[in-house]
Amino acid sequence: MTTWRPEDRLKLLSELLDELAHRPSDVVLLVEGQRDRGGLRLLGVEGDVILVQQSGGILKVAEELAKNHKKAIILTDWDRKGGQLNRLLREALEANAVPYDDKTRRRLAKIVSGEIKDVESLPWYFSRLVSNVGIPHGEGYQG
Repeated sequence: MTTWRPEDRLKLLSELLDELAHRPSDVVLLVEGQRDRGGLRLLGVEGDVILVQQSGGILKVAEELAKNHKKAIILTDWDRKGGQLNRLLREALEANAVPYDDKTRRRLAKIVSGEIKDVESLPWYFSRLVSNVGIPHGEGYQG
């Protein structure tokens, strides 16, 4: 298991969030619920974020993405339920020939290393890292 210092985790998390914030417009994020989307918004990740649980189900989401020629990044939680949902989403997206990325989810899980288990906790975790590293709020992290 990789042991990272808080400043390493902060740098990796900042880079990953920047990638999500600047993703192409044809790439949507798939999250479990409203609080997950809210957590991402607090961290500056805007754009198309689909709430899988409130969008008519996994198959409907996959069909809509295929119809609209979209790509997906799966960002389900890192608990057992999130893992199951990730698997079901992958299967539905593959069945509908929708390109997807679930590596970002794995990267996030590795960065947070069991300290949090859901997307909605990312703002808290980010703030904690900033505090541990000693960066005054508002100055941002330059790595």
